[in-house]
Amino acid sequence: MWLRDSANQLRSYKSLLSANESTDSLASLFRGAINLQARYLMKNPYCNAFQAPAESGLPPGHNGYADTDIVTPPYDTNFVFECKYELDSIAAFLQLSSDYYEKTQDREFFGKFQWVDAIETILNVTEGLLVGTYAEDGAVNKSPYTFQREHTSASETLLNTGAGSPIRGGTGLVRSAFRPSDDSTIFQLFIPANMQFASYLGRSAEIMEGIDADLARRMGGFAESVRDGVNTHGKVDHATFGEMYAYEVDGYGSSVLMDDANVPSLLSAPLLDFLNASDTAYQNTRKFVLSKWNPYYNWGPVFSGIGGPHQGPGQAWPMSIIASLLTSNDDEEIVAGLKSLVSTTDRLGLIHESIDTFNASHWTRQWFSWANGLFGEMLLGLKERKPHLLEESFQ
Repeated sequence: MWLRDSANQLRSYKSLLSANESTDSLASLFRGAINLQARYLMKNPYCNAFQAPAESGLPPGHNGYADTDIVTPPYDTNFVFECKYELDSIAAFLQLSSDYYEKTQDREFFGKFQWVDAIETILNVTEGLLVGTYAEDGAVNKSPYTFQREHTSASETLLNTGAGSPIRGGTGLVRSAFRPSDDSTIFQLFIPANMQFASYLGRSAEIMEGIDADLARRMGGFAESVRDGVNTHGKVDHATFGEMYAYEVDGYGSSVLMDDANVPSLLSAPLLDFLNASDTAYQNTRKFVLSKWNPYYNWGPVFSGIGGPHQGPGQAWPMSIIASLLTSNDDEEIVAGLKSLVSTTDRLGLIHESIDTFNASHWTRQWFSWANGLFGEMLLGLKERKPHLLEESFQ
């Protein structure tokens, strides 16, 4: 169970969610997921994917890489499937929590079980990841998390003996060793995940206000500090697009200018409730990431969209098209995107992970659950805000 994927798959049902105490309800499904994720995070907060809970009766899955991965802190492979520290996995738990509360106002649930303890664990971990590589006297700070893997792909491991590239402290940004694609970051101050974390930590603080006021203030202050860090250190002045957000920064002045299809992404910033889609810096960023200036924007005669290093150049991800439609108010863009999506399923009628921009029959994952859920979320959104578009034929 990936924390990020499970949270996002449930988010597709957010518009249908309402308060319901029944154990046979959508609300109960959300409560179960929140409780299970809290249990996972309290024990292994740096990990991204977990085994099925013992009470499920399912045997642990085998991850061959985990047998030789060198990770600190260590973990039990009977409990954890993979331990790539991704800030967005932690943020996904906060997102799931705030989604449930927004639709149900069920604060009592959050005070009953382990949610408060999980929040304290998250705060302790992420506050520890604000520090830079070097101390004031020049000594190297010990990294609380390291990851090394034997692999032919550089994006599967971290350099500097598993600590990653050096970053400067004092930016207000939280480090992330890996991206939502499970690829390693180049610079660990990963802006989309910091956007997501700031947004949903702030919203989760509202839940905490009725449970523990002191902890709520700690959460709210931290969220504002990260938000300030994103806006102070996460922007660049591009010669063509003007002020826009970088994908990753190191705090020293270096940045990675790109976007990846996986959410959280720069394209999806409004979906993370971090900013409004009309924001000038976001609009400039959006133009950049959906253009050939983005090194992972892939185009061809069959399909065009943002991809990423996980499947490499030439493979565009439908998820990026869905994110572009969720953040667009332009009818022509939405219709074109819908036609592109439904005409490239290779007659399977399902959303793939990635598609060859020159051959729609060359795809990865017949059915990418996360992207299919996001597609459903997008359609439900269009039904509310632009129902006339769904009356058109896309065959």
